[in-house]
Amino acid sequence: MVSQYALRPAWTPLTIILMVIGFAIAWPLGLIMLAYILWGHKVPEIREHFEGAKREWKANRRDWCGPRGASYSYSRSGNTAFDDYRERELKRLDEERRKLDEDRREFESYVQNLRRARDKEEFDRFMQDRANRGKGETIDL
Repeated sequence: MVSQYALRPAWTPLTIILMVIGFAIAWPLGLIMLAYILWGHKVPEIREHFEGAKREWKANRRDWCGPRGASYSYSRSGNTAFDDYRERELKRLDEERRKLDEDRREFESYVQNLRRARDKEEFDRFMQDRANRGKGETIDL
């Protein structure tokens, strides 16, 4: 019975010894034991908090996520006019996003072509300078 109460999240001789041994073996073990001593009594509260958050996340995910492949699938509000408006707006926003993604791809392609042209120009200049150097000419920069 005594050992049952000795390893509780408090400053008992057993927890202090385990903490010192933990620091002697590897400092992270000592830190874990120190954290258990200081905050171990909150473990059930933390576990309940995360379980509640996990349940809430799953419920929200079920409400907000639709079948695979669908962009949006929200639960209906009960007002058909509002639901129709929301779907139209979401489709419009999806179309705008697609247009912006296409513009971004075009711009990236344009910038890549500019870089390629600049690199080719620099390389051609280097080859010309090298050929001129081979002829004995000096390079003025």
